[in-house]
Amino acid sequence: MKREEIERLREAVSCAAILEQAGFAVDMKESTRRAVKFRRGAEIIIVTHGGRGWFDPLSDAKGDVFSLVATLESVGFVEGVSRVAALCGYSPSLPAWRDTGERMPRASVLDRWEQRKRPKPGSDTWRYLCWSRALPGAVVRHAVQAGALREGPFGSMWAAHRDKDGAVSGWEERGPDWRGFASGGVKILFRFGAAAPIRLCVTEAAIDAMSLAAIEGVCDGTLYVSTGGGWSPATEAALRQLLSDTGAQLVAATDANTQGESFADRLRALSDEMSSDWLRLRPPADDWNAVLQERSEENAKKEGGRRRAASPSTASREAAPS
Repeated sequence: MKREEIERLREAVSCAAILEQAGFAVDMKESTRRAVKFRRGAEIIIVTHGGRGWFDPLSDAKGDVFSLVATLESVGFVEGVSRVAALCGYSPSLPAWRDTGERMPRASVLDRWEQRKRPKPGSDTWRYLCWSRALPGAVVRHAVQAGALREGPFGSMWAAHRDKDGAVSGWEERGPDWRGFASGGVKILFRFGAAAPIRLCVTEAAIDAMSLAAIEGVCDGTLYVSTGGGWSPATEAALRQLLSDTGAQLVAATDANTQGESFADRLRALSDEMSSDWLRLRPPADDWNAVLQERSEENAKKEGGRRRAASPSTASREAAPS
């Protein structure tokens, strides 16, 4: 097959089509317009570049539609091309994403970050974090003062990822109707807490990092970090640097699901390699924000019960002398 034919074939068949044919399904909760997560049991593949690219968040595997077929079916390139050719005309049933109307300006990552306001009490972003996500105002205020948060569009939150020198490399985007990562940005680590930690808690999302901090009361000597759901070479390098510089205990505070366990296994391997202490801290719900929201609901019910018990009944009030 000529090179031109291979290029046309690459454009004709999407990675999503290959995955659907192989029995993978879209994980709507964990997907974004630019990065669609597919699951098949414990296996995870994320499709990018409009269906033309893919990567495995739990390994270094990535590529185009041909390498995807080769990986899934353990065949060579020539056989992979033949199998992709057989799928021409197959269209996957991908979700229809809602257009938010937001268009990222052509500016540097740092410029875009600096153009955004810091969240403040009463703003849409503040309400999203404190009301929808049950984060205590004190924790949000702490993160804002540390320069870790910005207001995104439509009441969303931007949570900064920074390199070892503190420079913003990108940000996690979370909101009522949106989740993603900064266009053109690089996932390294979201950081919240001690500058020189003796304990390093690793989560998969910035909101989970802040949720765990809230549950623990922002432990002294603890740095809460988020990988943003990925495991890039830059993320691994940042974790290695932190462990090397501080000798901190590495705490795998990842989600209580198959992906979280896979991340925890990687963290344990890293801990063994770096000769650091290791601990698995598993949330009693799916993730730490779910735990925080459950506790917030329980506390609200208890508070409501105490108020009812402390106030006289309607009948007693009517009978009491004025």
